[in-house]
Amino acid sequence: MRTVRTLMTAVLAGAGLFAMTGTALADTDTPSPSASADAAGPTEAGTSFRTATAIKPDQPATAGASTGDYLYWVLPVDAGQRATVKAKVTLPESARHGAATWQLDVYDGLRRRQACMYGAQTKAAAKDAGSVELSCTLRTVRSWAEPWANDPLPGSYYIRLTVVDLPQEDLGLPVRAEVRASTADTGGAHAVDGALAAPLVPGASTATPQADASTPPGKTAAAHEPDGGWSSGRWSDRWLWTAAGGILAALAGIAGYQLTRGSGRPSRVPPGA
Repeated sequence: MRTVRTLMTAVLAGAGLFAMTGTALADTDTPSPSASADAAGPTEAGTSFRTATAIKPDQPATAGASTGDYLYWVLPVDAGQRATVKAKVTLPESARHGAATWQLDVYDGLRRRQACMYGAQTKAAAKDAGSVELSCTLRTVRSWAEPWANDPLPGSYYIRLTVVDLPQEDLGLPVRAEVRASTADTGGAHAVDGALAAPLVPGASTATPQADASTPPGKTAAAHEPDGGWSSGRWSDRWLWTAAGGILAALAGIAGYQLTRGSGRPSRVPPGA
C-alpha cells in the first residue's frame, strides 16, 4: 500500500506541475488589452529608417503614397517572440501600363535584412489587379547571439514596403498601403542562455526612445518598448519544464526504490532447516 501511495503522490505531483506549466504558457499567449485589433493606428508612413512611423503589435497602420515611394514602419519585438508582418497595397483604378512587383522587407535594429521563414515577401500584381497582398514571418527572436551570426535580436524592427519593378509610365500613381504586424510567444523551446546588455533600439535609450533633431514631429526613429517592458530573455517557461522534469525524476527514483527493496524485514527460517 505504501508503494501505491508513493506512486499516486508522484503522479499527482507531476500532473500539478504540468498543469502549472500549461497555465503559464496560456497566460503568455494571451494578447494584452492594449494590443487590441481595434486600436487606432497611424495613417502615414515614414520615408526612411530615421523617419519610420512607430506601430505596436496588432495595431493596423495605413498610408497613402505614390507608386515608387519607400514606406517605413517600426515596431518592438522582444526575445522569444516570432513576428509576422502582413501588407496590402490597393492599386489605382486608372489604367496601368503593365504588371507591378511589390516587395515587403524587414530589418532588425542593426538594419540587417532578416530572412522570412515563410510568406509571400515579393509578389507581382497583374495590370488589371485591384490589390496585392504580401506577408513575412520572421525567425524567433533570440535573447543573445554570436557577433558573426545574423540571428534576430530583441529591439526595433523596421518594415519597408515598396515597388521593385513596374513600367516607367506608372511611377507616381496613387496607392494605399495597409500594414499589420503581430507577435507570438514561442515558449522556452527556443530560449537560449545569455542576454544582450540592451535591446537594439538605434538612436534612443531603452527607457525613453527619442527622435533625433532631423526627425519630423509625430515620428520616431525607434520603436517604443513592448507592453510590460523588455524581457531580454531573463525568464522563459523552460525553467518550469526543467524543474518539473527534475522533480518527476526524483519521485520516479523513490518509487523504484520502494518497489525493489522489498518489505525490509528478513524472512524467518524455520529451526533445523
